[in-house]
Amino acid sequence: MSLEVERNGAVAIVTFNRPEALNALDVATKVALRDALRELADDTAVRAVVLTGAGGRAFCVGQDLREHVALLESGDEGPLSTVREHYNPIAELIVGMPKPVVAAVRGMAAGAGASLALLADFRVGGPKTGFLMAFANVGLAGDTGVSWTLPRLVGQAKAAELLLLAEPIDAGTADRLGMLTRLVDDDEQVLPVALELATRLAAGPTVAYGQIKRQLAAGASGTLSETLEVEAQAQAVCGQTKDHRASTAAFVQKQKPDFVGA
Repeated sequence: MSLEVERNGAVAIVTFNRPEALNALDVATKVALRDALRELADDTAVRAVVLTGAGGRAFCVGQDLREHVALLESGDEGPLSTVREHYNPIAELIVGMPKPVVAAVRGMAAGAGASLALLADFRVGGPKTGFLMAFANVGLAGDTGVSWTLPRLVGQAKAAELLLLAEPIDAGTADRLGMLTRLVDDDEQVLPVALELATRLAAGPTVAYGQIKRQLAAGASGTLSETLEVEAQAQAVCGQTKDHRASTAAFVQKQKPDFVGA
């Protein structure tokens, strides 16, 4: 299978499983990813998600260009319909996922693969981690939300530089720019550290985490009044949870709270 989903307690691990193609995204993989993310979003037993790539050489190098060239040569009138059909819903599902998403970025993340990593709430990388906004190198603009995420992480000017020049970014530079949440010393530790982080998050107040994600998305583009309304709505949701009531009581009693994710 080109995409594997496994459970590790309350954490779902989603693995791009085409190591021979550097985990490039063909249609089958994109469909499987879109459908898997929809299922995970609705699965209350899953309280955190990890995205990773098999093989160690690449997290994901984006669009499968062999498949894309074949479509272009066949005279297909809409080879880039994949943007609306696959990439857009995938981006919205990751950002709207009502639980934390951690990307274990081992090796290269290029094109839409880089975009997918940047959509995650956290990114863990190692010495061989790299990013490449490769779109312009094949005569394309960015997709999969990169024009939304990248400026928020690195600023407008740097985002323009990375997208227009389309040059590789090494792990140290990515860490300095804020594209990585954590940079570990050993590539073999990228996935274990990502899983450790996801496990920690899965044991937390996941309803609150989902609402915080919603607030941040609203605050990034909305007015103050609009953001305040989203905050009020979010607090109303969180205030009705078992986690809020139990953790507040635990705090008063100087005890460690036990979050159940509801």
